[in-house]
Amino acid sequence: MLATAGSAIGLGNIWKLPYMIGVNGGSAFVMVFVICIFLVGIPLMMTEILLGRRAQKNPLDGMQALAIEANKSSIWKYLGGMGMLTGLLILGFYSVIGGWVLNYIFEAGNGSFTGISAAQSTANFDALLSSPLKLLFWHTVFMFMTMSVVAHGVNSGLEKANNILIPSLFAILLVLLGYSMSVGNMSAAYQFMFKPDFSKITPVVVLSALGHAFFSLSLGMGAVMVYGSYLQRHVSIARTTIYIALADTLLGLLVGLAIYSLVFANHLAPNAGPGLIFQTLPIAFGHMPGGSIIGILFFMLIAFAAWTSSISLVEPAIAWIVENTKVKRHIAAWTLGFAVWLLGVTVALSFNEWRGVKIIFGLNIFETLDKLTSTILLPLGGLLMAIFAGYFMQKQHVQEELDLQDKAFKLWRFTNNVIAPIAITAVFLYLFGIIK
Repeated sequence: MLATAGSAIGLGNIWKLPYMIGVNGGSAFVMVFVICIFLVGIPLMMTEILLGRRAQKNPLDGMQALAIEANKSSIWKYLGGMGMLTGLLILGFYSVIGGWVLNYIFEAGNGSFTGISAAQSTANFDALLSSPLKLLFWHTVFMFMTMSVVAHGVNSGLEKANNILIPSLFAILLVLLGYSMSVGNMSAAYQFMFKPDFSKITPVVVLSALGHAFFSLSLGMGAVMVYGSYLQRHVSIARTTIYIALADTLLGLLVGLAIYSLVFANHLAPNAGPGLIFQTLPIAFGHMPGGSIIGILFFMLIAFAAWTSSISLVEPAIAWIVENTKVKRHIAAWTLGFAVWLLGVTVALSFNEWRGVKIIFGLNIFETLDKLTSTILLPLGGLLMAIFAGYFMQKQHVQEELDLQDKAFKLWRFTNNVIAPIAITAVFLYLFGIIK
């Protein structure tokens, strides 16, 4: 459970959720996001875990084995392949953001945060984005960290470290939250995030919230399926899923409260975008007693959370290569890692030298990868997994894996077979202009 939590709890909660809240109407986004977690995220996470535990293989071979067991076409194996590709595309920009986090560990350590103003913090972050060499250096360091672990096999020690580091992240977050309550504008933050404003709920907000529910829980890319293959038979899939989803969502919302309290107290823009936490947290750490130490620890813990998540993004593809070819693990890891690193180079340059390069709909390389994965590939992967488990697998096999009482099983079946497919399909129809 902690291994899967380590995969789910990462930059999606600490970096992305707060800025997504800001650019999508505050409370409107939060409300839809929480609904998506409970009506779509939790049921589909249960589905992906049960598929993994039933298959006991990597996503591509696992889906093929499950299709054979259900007497269905082996074309379903490509669902696993699509998930692995999605994970690699996400890692292409995830590693660049992970590099930002590594840079800020050293920024906190050299005293850059001490007494910093809002304007200085924003200027520091802008300086980081405008430096291609610095972005490429930290992107390279983060990718090297990731592939070093993958090349030697995912060590159980990394999973055991989650026993300490994930609770530690919560503990430091509570310290930050306490500081924000004492010096920030917590009332404004609370109203911004939790005071219902139904007028701001738009199809775009729903699309963004649903996409982030998948991104936040690491759904639709095969990572959860891999962890499911390791889950012991006596462990409850439902209980494990609920614990992970609640911890994941709670952490993200607490980070949002802490950040927006400081945003409003320092008259910063709540819709600052991807740089939000890197512009607000240094202000807090720079003005609290022992802030440099807390800042170092906080960004180190975020870096570890990002690291464990990045490993889960690439491990399914490496596992498939090793199991199906004669290529040795370390060669597969460094070769694939180099390809992803090259993709990350284009992402890093999209913030400076290639800022004017647009791919589709006026989006740069970073924005294109983010939209493609979060709003199309992840929900599509989740939709197909739900359809396969709900309509193609034998009901008896699903019941064996979930081991739920009759009423609970019917509830899961209704959300998986009806609610989730309808919600995801409706979002796709809107995305492609079929419904307005």
